[in-house]
Amino acid sequence: MSEHHINIFFSDEDGGYVAGVPDLEACSAFGDTPEEALSRVERAKEAWLAAARAAGKPIPRPRYRHTIYQVSR
Repeated sequence: MSEHHINIFFSDEDGGYVAGVPDLEACSAFGDTPEEALSRVERAKEAWLAAARAAGKPIPRPRYRHTIYQVSR
């Protein structure tokens, strides 16, 4: 099975990194570093998928979002 895309960005408002899986509704995590946010969202993604399977809900197909950009501060 293909991987679902993960976005990671720094949130000034939250003072840390937010990682999210756009294809999985409300699947996101927070961390003090990008690595911590990624680790946490990977666990959240597995829990999200397991819960959907257990409830018999459809799992969205992964969609690749190829966008690379840089934001200056």
